[in-house]
Amino acid sequence: MNDTATAPENTGVRRWVGLGVLAAALSMIVLDGTIVGIALPTIITDLKLDFSEAQWVNGIYSVIFAALLLTAGRLGDRLGRRRAMVAGILVFLAGSMLAALATGGTSLILARFVQGIGGAFILPTTLSTVNATFRGRDRAVAFGVWGAVISGVAALGPLLGGWLTQSFGWEWIFLVNLPFGAIILVATFLTVPETRAVITSKGLDVDGLLLSAIGFGALVFGLIEGGSLGWWAPKQQFELFGWTWPTSWPISPVPVAIAIGLTALVLFFFWERHRARNGRSAILDVHLFSVPTFTWGNLVAMCVAIGEFGILFVLPLFIVNALGLSTLAAGFVLAAMGLGAFVSGAMARHVAERFGAPTVVVIGLALEVAGAVFAALLLSSEMNAWLLAGVLALYGLGLGLASAQLTGTVLADIPPEESGQGSATQSTGRQVGSALGTAIIGAVLAAGMAVALPAQVDTVEGVPAAASEQIVSATEESAGGTIPQVRAEGTDGQLGSAGPAVAEALADGMADASRWALLAAAGFLVLGGAFALRLRALAKRSGETSESAAEPAS
Repeated sequence: MNDTATAPENTGVRRWVGLGVLAAALSMIVLDGTIVGIALPTIITDLKLDFSEAQWVNGIYSVIFAALLLTAGRLGDRLGRRRAMVAGILVFLAGSMLAALATGGTSLILARFVQGIGGAFILPTTLSTVNATFRGRDRAVAFGVWGAVISGVAALGPLLGGWLTQSFGWEWIFLVNLPFGAIILVATFLTVPETRAVITSKGLDVDGLLLSAIGFGALVFGLIEGGSLGWWAPKQQFELFGWTWPTSWPISPVPVAIAIGLTALVLFFFWERHRARNGRSAILDVHLFSVPTFTWGNLVAMCVAIGEFGILFVLPLFIVNALGLSTLAAGFVLAAMGLGAFVSGAMARHVAERFGAPTVVVIGLALEVAGAVFAALLLSSEMNAWLLAGVLALYGLGLGLASAQLTGTVLADIPPEESGQGSATQSTGRQVGSALGTAIIGAVLAAGMAVALPAQVDTVEGVPAAASEQIVSATEESAGGTIPQVRAEGTDGQLGSAGPAVAEALADGMADASRWALLAAAGFLVLGGAFALRLRALAKRSGETSESAAEPAS
């Protein structure tokens, strides 16, 4: 496939103002993710969500994101990236309105589905526009500014989410997108140039879209529903469009869904390669993976996303339910992570000028691992919230360094005319990681609570077995949401004088489960660090080869 960039001339101040607008559009997506995480404990209680529904509120957004990113990026290349971004913003705002009006788990998950469609068009088109508009040193500066702005919004998200939820209600975490998005729409038409690529390959890859959607969707479904439906033997009935998977069957739908997902993704890869070889349009250019830095960089990005989004799913539940902090106070604690990311993201470019971008990614991941491990080891139901904030600031420093330099490193060897495919593929890897992070780390948390909660409650004397089983089950289903209720009831609840002790035991059990979940997230970050070391070696070799090729022949 031979694409040719056709970006109009866009120089001077207007180009940099346009960069700010593009970053703001992407910031809306980042803001939405961090706001939803901090408000999730309140949403679970208000809408009476179970643990699986809570995971789907985060997971469905990332699944749709991942399934559509490549297609959205390709459509942006064909039809115009600014036009695709505007369409994405409009759909995202519609999803935000639906989410604010949600009255239950199903309607909220559907609204997040719509938001995912809009976000899938916003992200690749903004990033590919930056890559197509800026050249040379300006491109490095643009990516540095990009990373710093995104990190700054990540710092603002928990505070804004906590304040809106506590002061006005969780619905406002979605309503806030409406005026923000309207301003971005107007600014887009004033400052962002239209860019597109000339696509010579024919057709639209509908089969590839379906295979990727089935693959990602089935895989994440299996990981999220494993705890409730059973990882192998069925634990409860599963109904889909009026058809029932009974508990009498020898196998749960979970391993079947995972197998279907993996098979579909393998078929997707071979189908994309087949279309490319026959000169047909493909939503995934598999030839990009012949660039070593691109391949290993995407593996790094996926592992970082698994760890990051797994941590962001677990910590708000722990802070609000086990520690007993308000949503706003939890926002302050989590904002330490974003603040650290903002500070280091702003410094990352200067550090990269001295040590090189791939080395900065490695340093960042080392700090992330240290922060995640320290947080896990220090975690307890009685820990000081400011101590947790300090550890999360360390994690955020690493996150800012790694994130700010990873994008430019991954795309460094990708030609500008392939920027749409390259950025969309990279973003897909990150969204797959975020969906897997919510699913995998959420599954570890659920499994940890299934073990730790009964073990802790059994140590409390005077609690009937039936009452113990009931309170443990309710705590597992609500992702810890019953703990503040039992704590608030004191000795006046159904547990009587044992109430305070049971609340403490439940909090201790959730702390144990959260510790295991954070260690699992740290494991993925360690894996990402190993991939980053390989990326650094490849980037160094690529740089030496480029310098050698540039030397004049003697």
